Amino acid sequence: MNIVVLDAATLAGVDLSPLAQFGTVSTYEHTTAEQVISRIKNANVVISNKVQLNAAHFSQLSALKLICAAATGTNNIDLVAAKAAGIAVTNVAGYSTPSVVQHTFTMLGNLMTNIHRYADDCRHGAWQQSPMFCRLDHSINEIAGKRFVVVGYGNLGQAVANVAKAFGAQVIIAERPNSKEVRRGRMAFEEALKVADIVSIHCPLTPQTENVFNAETLALLPKHAILINTARGGIVEEHALAKALESKQLAAAGVDVLSTEPAQADNPLIQYSGDNLLLTPHTAWASKESIDRLIAGIAENIASYLNGGQTNRVV
Repeated sequence: MNIVVLDAATLAGVDLSPLAQFGTVSTYEHTTAEQVISRIKNANVVISNKVQLNAAHFSQLSALKLICAAATGTNNIDLVAAKAAGIAVTNVAGYSTPSVVQHTFTMLGNLMTNIHRYADDCRHGAWQQSPMFCRLDHSINEIAGKRFVVVGYGNLGQAVANVAKAFGAQVIIAERPNSKEVRRGRMAFEEALKVADIVSIHCPLTPQTENVFNAETLALLPKHAILINTARGGIVEEHALAKALESKQLAAAGVDVLSTEPAQADNPLIQYSGDNLLLTPHTAWASKESIDRLIAGIAENIASYLNGGQTNRVV
């Protein structure tokens, strides 16, 4: 069996040996649209994170039987065309939850205690010049007791909520935006924003959530609130967020995702220079352990397919 990994760079150099039990594994760090056909023309299994695969490809790939998305999302694969071509598609869900939870609270902890500012002060000699034993130039706040609003209450949102509770926060589960009813145990989306000290986003990007955090909804947040987005960039309108941070309408934000990735030089959050924004390059999911779980999940999917099973089948 010929197995081809199209964008191995997204796997951060982890051990791919669990895949070798199924056949010959060929890896490419990156693959352009023009290179796809030549690289997978003889492949039986294709593994891809972000390389787009569509009907034009499938019509030329008679050997291809299985596409393994090296991710949870499958939006880069034309699922309708894959089904029509008789090609199975799988994904891996839940592998990155511990990593994203850790990243969420790493960003939040930095912002609430201003560690990044204090570390910068130390590098520039401020502590050495202090008239007392410490520096207290920037506010230091606890998660304990804060109203922690979770937007998106799937497995990831629930895991974040559990950790927030362990810190002693008062967790509030936001109802879906524009929902006409509020389920038991939840608070209407706009009402939740009005009382939030912290907002952590974990919902998928859909037509209903695209730019749901915009100038109008960000204005509902108290000025001391902190926003964390480790979900999808398109959920937050970036010009509005940059403006809210600059005007101090919002205290701070931690952002791991942008609407266009890789980041573009003209993105307002890339251009923003204030120290109340922490921006990371879509790394919340990418702990070594997370990627190891991803590879193990892909191997399980291939084994299941070969045995006639349906594990993680999307198509």
